[in-house]
Amino acid sequence: MADGNRKDTATFESAKLTAAKRRSVLIVDDEEVLVRAMTRVLEARGYQVKAANDGNAAIALIRREPFDVIVSDIQMPGMTGIDLLRVVRAYDLDVPVILMTGAPTVETAIEAVSLGALQYLSKPTPGDELVNAVERASRLHRMATMKREALALGGDGTQVGDRAGLEARFEHALETMWIAFQPIVEPARRRVFGYEALLRAAEPSLPHPGAILDAAERLDRLPEVGRRVRSLAAMAFERAPPNSQFFINLHTRDLLDDTLYAKDAPLVDFADRVVLEITERSAIEDVKDIKARVFALRSRGFRIAIDDLGAGYAGLSSFAALEPEVVKLDMSLVRGAHKSPIRRRLIASMTAVSREMGMQVVAEGVETVEERDCVLECGCNLLQGYLFSKPGPPFPAVELSHPKESD
Repeated sequence: MADGNRKDTATFESAKLTAAKRRSVLIVDDEEVLVRAMTRVLEARGYQVKAANDGNAAIALIRREPFDVIVSDIQMPGMTGIDLLRVVRAYDLDVPVILMTGAPTVETAIEAVSLGALQYLSKPTPGDELVNAVERASRLHRMATMKREALALGGDGTQVGDRAGLEARFEHALETMWIAFQPIVEPARRRVFGYEALLRAAEPSLPHPGAILDAAERLDRLPEVGRRVRSLAAMAFERAPPNSQFFINLHTRDLLDDTLYAKDAPLVDFADRVVLEITERSAIEDVKDIKARVFALRSRGFRIAIDDLGAGYAGLSSFAALEPEVVKLDMSLVRGAHKSPIRRRLIASMTAVSREMGMQVVAEGVETVEERDCVLECGCNLLQGYLFSKPGPPFPAVELSHPKESD
């Protein structure tokens, strides 16, 4: 038994030594003497060290292999350490970056921290201080890697580590953004009433519209998303079926974007066929002159819809301010409505009151025949959901059967 314990201990120590040898550090600095000194110190502690004398050489190494820690000078020819940090986050969200400078300033320190630098050291850095910083960074890197693995097991694992990483992923989302369309149907007349434009992007860490909008909000770049969506949607509309209505989502902050109201705005040519959806999940109180802005949109020919009715802010403020032509019942009301008397009463009541005020009503999230028949019985005749079509490239076809026909 003692021999077995000794073997286990030896194996454990061997594994620790192997793990230590695998820890890799990239040093980026144009001062060769300092690079050699830091390399000796870190290699003596078991790290594998590679060096680059400028940002471009560092990027070439980062593209080829992962590192546990990056130590970079800030002031370098061609590319600063801050610029390098931005690029690093496009390739690796978790690798800790330690920045060094011989001329520290409050401004560069603040920027380094805001972009996700782990630590900010003054040059020349004593050997013990450098080792301590790299040891801490290496441990945090291992923890970050394990957390990401755990997230992948329990969810989508899409959290973005810091501002620089978020900016890189958001830029990629903007570059790869496209518009999916989901039909809104009128089953009783067996026709497609219109299509909702839904933003999509080929950025894995921002896998759905909510994640993209959250990132845009954190980066204070929401207007860019709205402008991009409206531009892409307008290009698609040129190939749209005749007489189709189009539903475009607006964030409440889009109402503050002057380009939305411009005479040459992308959607103006289609305004009489466009319904602008404003979600009830967001408060509109920050838009002080909202009635004037909504009036300006209507003067261009747009109509207004309240989206997510039943899932957002209570009260009448959104109705009073927007006076919508269309309301969309949130899928949380529709889902399983045929099993819930309370949901059925709410749908029927909301639909009746909305129609009394001259508003059209769309039920979102219809996924089953039972849900379809239920909301139709409640008086809602415009439906949207996977039962009819998933969102897809312009413009998905829909096979409609009459509700009374056998399914």
